[in-house]
Amino acid sequence: MSDAPEMKATQKQMADARIPLEYRDYCAHLLIPLNKCRGETFYLPWKCENERHSYEKCQYEDYKRRMRVLDKARLAEEDA
Repeated sequence: MSDAPEMKATQKQMADARIPLEYRDYCAHLLIPLNKCRGETFYLPWKCENERHSYEKCQYEDYKRRMRVLDKARLAEEDA
């Protein structure tokens, strides 16, 4: 997993933003401003569209990266 992206949010930043442990992934740096926007706008769906889109795109890209790693591991296991 050498192609894993680096964490951009520190543990302290995530703890200060009260991000649950299960959401502390490579996209947490985008979740912090999204949750702040949601809190300021009472979760109105049309208010934080850009932040939400950025976060969801990051989640999707991370999913695709993890699936590539899994496929490589499966191929290596089959070849062994």
